[in-house]
Amino acid sequence: MKKNILVKSKSIWGFLLLLVLAAGCTAPRAVINSGKVTAPGQFKAGINFGGNVATEPIGQLDDIAKATVDAISKKDSVYYDNEIETATKALLAYALDPVGPTFDFYLRYGLAPRVDVGYKFASGVHVFDTQYQFMGPTGTPENPGVGDWYGSIGLQYAGQSSDWIDNLFLDKLQPVLQFTAKRKDITVPIIFSKSFGPEEETGSIAFGAVYNHTFIKYGFDPGDLFKKAGGEVDKVNPLMEKNSFGSYGFFVNAKFGFKYIYILPALTVYYQNYGDYKLLNNATHSFSGMTFIPSIGLQASFGGGSRR
Repeated sequence: MKKNILVKSKSIWGFLLLLVLAAGCTAPRAVINSGKVTAPGQFKAGINFGGNVATEPIGQLDDIAKATVDAISKKDSVYYDNEIETATKALLAYALDPVGPTFDFYLRYGLAPRVDVGYKFASGVHVFDTQYQFMGPTGTPENPGVGDWYGSIGLQYAGQSSDWIDNLFLDKLQPVLQFTAKRKDITVPIIFSKSFGPEEETGSIAFGAVYNHTFIKYGFDPGDLFKKAGGEVDKVNPLMEKNSFGSYGFFVNAKFGFKYIYILPALTVYYQNYGDYKLLNNATHSFSGMTFIPSIGLQASFGGGSRR
């Protein structure tokens, strides 16, 4: 009994350590904007801290023990078995939805009365987006318009490669599995918000729906991985595949402050059916699950602009 409790305790602590080490690079899908775009000629700059908690990769990573990874990585030659298949699923699941803490900083600029643009750098991921405001005034606290409800639609693009795996103990599997992945994400949020004070002078509360579409190209190019079939020993063939999947979600966020400095708490939730994926040795697996993205940030507004 005590032995089982000790084993479970070590497993839990090992998994928590994995999450800490997985400070990763995931496409920033948290929605932190309100329905009001940046006023023309003004800038917004900020930093954001959060976490990407995805049920499917957490389940896959929990199935693979660090001891197993160490054992596989130290062998001169490895034969394909259930442990190897579990490792390939864990790597792929992590690429589909990296788990761990996130950090980004961003800059937005008011391009026109109802349009702003932004750039975000998130742990090696470059993100570009724009937002169009279809409802509500477009003034400033100094020169406010009429109304305190806003609505907008956004479009965001992010691209990344598999370099984020380097922060995990899973990188020890690279000499055996040679896993690579590249992904591109398109995110479209529809945002409604209620202003606190004229033109969000003291903040806002926002909510809405969001759709994200991910395009992924992944592959395994194992050099020293073998399989036994009918008494023969052969190398496992490499694999390169493409796939894509949609994620549907909702969000709520808030902004608290005064005129120029604000705190931004937010929560974004997605559900996705990642689809069916080919693995080595003609294996396949289906992935699906929920993703929770809590975040908190600090934002500053500056610059001119007073048109409505």
